[in-house]
Amino acid sequence: MLIDAAINPAEIALLPTKDLSRTICVVFDILRATSSMITGIASGATEIWPVQTIEQARELRLGMADIVLGGERHGDPIEGFDIGNNPMDYTRMAGRRIATTTTNGTVALRACDAAERVLVGAILNLDALRVAIAGTESVLLVCAGTFETLALEDVLAAGMLARFFPDAELTDAARTCVSVADAYPTPLEGLLAARNGRALANRGWRDQVEWCADVSRFSTIGVMTGGVIRPLQTSAA
Repeated sequence: MLIDAAINPAEIALLPTKDLSRTICVVFDILRATSSMITGIASGATEIWPVQTIEQARELRLGMADIVLGGERHGDPIEGFDIGNNPMDYTRMAGRRIATTTTNGTVALRACDAAERVLVGAILNLDALRVAIAGTESVLLVCAGTFETLALEDVLAAGMLARFFPDAELTDAARTCVSVADAYPTPLEGLLAARNGRALANRGWRDQVEWCADVSRFSTIGVMTGGVIRPLQTSAA
Protein backbone atom coordinates (compact mmCIF):
# COMPACT_ATOMS: atom_id res chain seq x y z
CA MET A 1 0.00 0.00 0.00
CA LEU A 2 1.18 3.49 -0.89
CA ILE A 3 -0.14 6.27 1.35
CA ASP A 4 0.24 9.88 0.25
CA ALA A 5 -1.27 13.08 1.62
CA ALA A 6 -2.40 16.44 0.29
CA ILE A 7 -1.98 18.65 3.33
CA ASN A 8 -2.97 22.12 2.18
CA PRO A 9 -5.56 23.77 -0.08
CA ALA A 10 -3.02 24.62 -2.78
CA GLU A 11 -2.35 20.91 -3.32
CA ILE A 12 -6.07 20.15 -3.23
CA ALA A 13 -6.71 22.71 -5.97
CA LEU A 14 -4.47 20.65 -8.27
CA LEU A 15 -6.21 17.32 -7.67
CA PRO A 16 -8.69 17.67 -10.57
CA THR A 17 -5.67 17.73 -12.92
CA LYS A 18 -4.25 14.45 -11.59
CA ASP A 19 -5.07 10.85 -12.49
CA LEU A 20 -6.83 9.54 -9.38
CA SER A 21 -8.61 6.70 -11.16
CA ARG A 22 -6.75 4.07 -9.11
CA THR A 23 -6.59 6.01 -5.87
CA ILE A 24 -8.82 5.90 -2.78
CA CYS A 25 -9.20 9.44 -1.42
CA VAL A 26 -10.04 9.95 2.24
CA VAL A 27 -11.08 13.54 2.91
CA PHE A 28 -10.70 15.12 6.36
CA ASP A 29 -12.21 18.39 7.53
CA ILE A 30 -12.33 17.55 11.21
CA LEU A 31 -13.54 20.92 12.53
CA ARG A 32 -16.20 20.47 11.41
CA ALA A 33 -17.50 19.56 7.95
CA THR A 34 -16.62 15.87 7.63
CA SER A 35 -17.32 15.26 11.32
CA SER A 36 -20.81 16.69 10.81
CA MET A 37 -21.32 14.58 7.68
CA ILE A 38 -20.32 11.38 9.45
CA THR A 39 -22.59 12.27 12.37
CA GLY A 40 -25.45 12.83 9.94
CA ILE A 41 -24.89 9.59 8.03
CA ALA A 42 -24.52 7.62 11.27
CA SER A 43 -27.73 9.22 12.56
CA GLY A 44 -29.74 8.08 9.56
CA ALA A 45 -29.38 10.81 6.93
CA THR A 46 -29.94 9.14 3.57
CA GLU A 47 -27.85 11.43 1.34
CA ILE A 48 -25.49 14.37 1.68
CA TRP A 49 -24.83 16.57 -1.33
CA PRO A 50 -21.56 18.50 -0.84
CA VAL A 51 -21.46 21.57 -3.07
CA GLN A 52 -18.92 24.33 -3.40
CA THR A 53 -21.16 27.41 -3.33
CA ILE A 54 -24.18 28.74 -1.48
CA GLU A 55 -25.92 29.25 -4.82
CA GLN A 56 -25.49 25.58 -5.75
CA ALA A 57 -27.09 24.51 -2.47
CA ARG A 58 -30.07 26.78 -3.06
CA GLU A 59 -30.42 25.46 -6.62
CA LEU A 60 -30.66 21.91 -5.28
CA ARG A 61 -33.62 22.95 -3.15
CA LEU A 62 -35.44 24.10 -6.28
CA GLY A 63 -35.49 20.49 -7.45
CA MET A 64 -35.74 18.84 -4.02
CA ALA A 65 -38.03 20.88 -1.82
CA ASP A 66 -37.49 18.59 1.18
CA ILE A 67 -33.69 18.85 1.20
CA VAL A 68 -32.09 20.34 4.31
CA LEU A 69 -29.63 23.16 3.66
CA GLY A 70 -26.59 23.14 5.94
CA GLY A 71 -23.07 24.50 6.14
CA GLU A 72 -21.01 27.53 7.09
CA ARG A 73 -19.00 30.47 5.94
CA HIS A 74 -16.17 31.68 8.18
CA GLY A 75 -17.48 29.23 10.77
CA ASP A 76 -20.92 30.83 11.01
CA PRO A 77 -24.27 29.42 9.85
CA ILE A 78 -25.39 30.67 6.43
CA GLU A 79 -28.32 33.06 6.39
CA GLY A 80 -31.50 31.29 5.32
CA PHE A 81 -30.08 27.79 5.76
CA ASP A 82 -31.72 25.25 8.06
CA ILE A 83 -28.65 24.16 10.02
CA GLY A 84 -25.06 25.24 10.35
CA ASN A 85 -21.94 23.10 10.77
CA ASN A 86 -22.46 21.96 14.36
CA PRO A 87 -22.18 18.15 14.30
CA MET A 88 -24.86 17.86 17.00
CA ASP A 89 -27.36 19.42 14.58
CA TYR A 90 -26.77 16.44 12.31
CA THR A 91 -27.94 13.93 14.91
CA ARG A 92 -31.51 15.00 14.06
CA MET A 93 -31.28 14.24 10.34
CA ALA A 94 -32.66 10.67 10.26
CA GLY A 95 -34.35 10.02 6.93
CA ARG A 96 -33.35 13.38 5.50
CA ARG A 97 -31.31 14.54 2.52
CA ILE A 98 -28.84 17.35 3.17
CA ALA A 99 -27.15 19.81 0.84
CA THR A 100 -24.09 21.30 2.50
CA THR A 101 -21.47 23.86 1.56
CA THR A 102 -18.47 24.79 3.68
CA THR A 103 -15.42 26.96 3.27
CA ASN A 104 -12.96 24.11 2.72
CA GLY A 105 -14.44 20.67 3.33
CA THR A 106 -16.92 20.45 0.48
CA VAL A 107 -14.37 21.97 -1.90
CA ALA A 108 -11.88 19.24 -0.94
CA LEU A 109 -14.46 16.51 -1.45
CA ARG A 110 -15.42 17.70 -4.90
CA ALA A 111 -11.76 18.06 -5.90
CA CYS A 112 -11.62 14.26 -5.59
CA ASP A 113 -14.54 13.58 -7.96
CA ALA A 114 -12.38 11.56 -10.37
CA ALA A 115 -10.92 9.23 -7.72
CA GLU A 116 -11.59 5.50 -7.75
CA ARG A 117 -13.41 6.00 -4.45
CA VAL A 118 -13.97 8.97 -2.14
CA LEU A 119 -14.47 8.34 1.58
CA VAL A 120 -15.54 10.89 4.17
CA GLY A 121 -12.98 10.84 6.94
CA ALA A 122 -13.21 11.81 10.59
CA ILE A 123 -11.78 10.83 13.94
CA LEU A 124 -15.34 9.74 14.68
CA ASN A 125 -15.11 6.83 12.22
CA LEU A 126 -11.39 6.14 12.21
CA ASP A 127 -11.55 2.39 12.77
CA ALA A 128 -14.20 1.98 10.08
CA LEU A 129 -11.90 3.81 7.68
CA ARG A 130 -9.08 1.46 8.59
CA VAL A 131 -11.24 -1.48 7.59
CA ALA A 132 -12.40 0.22 4.40
CA ILE A 133 -8.94 0.98 3.02
CA ALA A 134 -7.12 -2.14 4.19
CA GLY A 135 -5.64 -4.01 1.24
CA THR A 136 -5.93 -1.15 -1.24
CA GLU A 137 -2.95 -0.17 -3.38
CA SER A 138 -3.03 3.62 -3.32
CA VAL A 139 -4.53 5.94 -0.70
CA LEU A 140 -4.50 9.74 -0.70
CA LEU A 141 -5.26 11.46 2.59
CA VAL A 142 -6.81 14.83 1.73
CA CYS A 143 -6.55 17.44 4.49
CA ALA A 144 -9.04 20.21 3.71
CA GLY A 145 -7.32 23.00 5.63
CA THR A 146 -8.55 26.42 6.69
CA PHE A 147 -9.00 29.05 3.99
CA GLU A 148 -5.62 28.86 2.19
CA THR A 149 -3.62 27.23 4.98
CA LEU A 150 -2.93 23.84 6.52
CA ALA A 151 -5.17 22.81 9.42
CA LEU A 152 -3.46 20.94 12.25
CA GLU A 153 -6.53 18.87 13.12
CA ASP A 154 -6.89 17.49 9.58
CA VAL A 155 -3.22 16.50 9.40
CA LEU A 156 -3.47 14.89 12.83
CA ALA A 157 -6.49 12.77 11.80
CA ALA A 158 -4.78 11.73 8.56
CA GLY A 159 -1.75 10.66 10.57
CA MET A 160 -3.89 8.64 12.96
CA LEU A 161 -5.25 6.70 9.99
CA ALA A 162 -1.85 6.21 8.33
CA ARG A 163 -0.44 4.95 11.62
CA PHE A 164 -2.67 1.86 11.36
CA PHE A 165 -0.51 0.63 8.48
CA PRO A 166 3.12 0.35 9.65
CA ASP A 167 4.10 -1.72 6.64
CA ALA A 168 2.76 0.76 4.09
CA GLU A 169 4.99 2.89 1.91
CA LEU A 170 4.54 6.46 3.14
CA THR A 171 5.41 9.58 1.21
CA ASP A 172 7.08 12.44 3.07
CA ALA A 173 3.70 14.16 3.35
CA ALA A 174 2.13 11.06 4.90
CA ARG A 175 5.07 10.71 7.29
CA THR A 176 4.52 14.33 8.32
CA CYS A 177 0.91 13.47 9.17
CA VAL A 178 2.03 10.54 11.33
CA SER A 179 4.56 12.74 13.12
CA VAL A 180 1.83 15.25 13.95
CA ALA A 181 -0.43 12.48 15.27
CA ASP A 182 2.42 11.15 17.39
CA ALA A 183 2.99 14.59 18.91
CA TYR A 184 -0.31 14.59 20.84
CA PRO A 185 -1.17 12.08 23.57
CA THR A 186 -4.88 12.37 22.74
CA PRO A 187 -6.78 13.71 19.71
CA LEU A 188 -8.58 16.25 21.90
CA GLU A 189 -5.27 17.80 22.93
CA GLY A 190 -4.36 18.18 19.27
CA LEU A 191 -7.72 19.65 18.33
CA LEU A 192 -7.60 22.15 21.18
CA ALA A 193 -4.07 23.16 20.17
CA ALA A 194 -5.23 23.83 16.61
CA ARG A 195 -6.27 27.27 15.45
CA ASN A 196 -9.80 26.11 14.67
CA GLY A 197 -10.17 24.24 17.93
CA ARG A 198 -9.09 27.29 19.93
CA ALA A 199 -11.49 29.50 17.97
CA LEU A 200 -14.42 27.17 18.60
CA ALA A 201 -13.60 26.84 22.30
CA ASN A 202 -13.31 30.62 22.63
CA ARG A 203 -16.82 30.96 21.18
CA GLY A 204 -18.21 28.60 23.79
CA TRP A 205 -18.29 25.60 21.46
CA ARG A 206 -15.76 23.36 23.16
CA ASP A 207 -18.42 20.64 23.22
CA GLN A 208 -18.24 20.51 19.42
CA VAL A 209 -14.46 20.06 19.56
CA GLU A 210 -14.88 17.26 22.08
CA TRP A 211 -17.46 15.59 19.85
CA CYS A 212 -15.13 15.72 16.85
CA ALA A 213 -12.26 14.25 18.91
CA ASP A 214 -14.20 11.12 19.94
CA VAL A 215 -12.28 8.21 18.39
CA SER A 216 -14.39 5.69 16.45
CA ARG A 217 -17.72 6.68 17.96
CA PHE A 218 -19.35 5.44 14.74
CA SER A 219 -18.79 2.38 12.56
CA THR A 220 -20.27 4.13 9.53
CA ILE A 221 -18.46 5.84 6.70
CA GLY A 222 -19.77 7.87 3.82
CA VAL A 223 -18.87 7.14 0.21
CA MET A 224 -19.21 9.92 -2.36
CA THR A 225 -20.37 8.71 -5.77
CA GLY A 226 -21.49 11.08 -8.49
CA GLY A 227 -21.21 13.98 -6.08
CA VAL A 228 -23.53 12.41 -3.48
CA ILE A 229 -22.47 10.90 -0.16
CA ARG A 230 -24.33 7.83 1.02
CA PRO A 231 -23.69 5.53 3.99
CA LEU A 232 -21.62 2.38 3.86
CA GLN A 233 -21.64 0.15 6.92
CA THR A 234 -18.46 -1.70 7.82
CA SER A 235 -17.65 -4.16 10.56
CA ALA A 236 -14.80 -2.42 12.37
CA ALA A 237 -12.71 -5.05 14.07
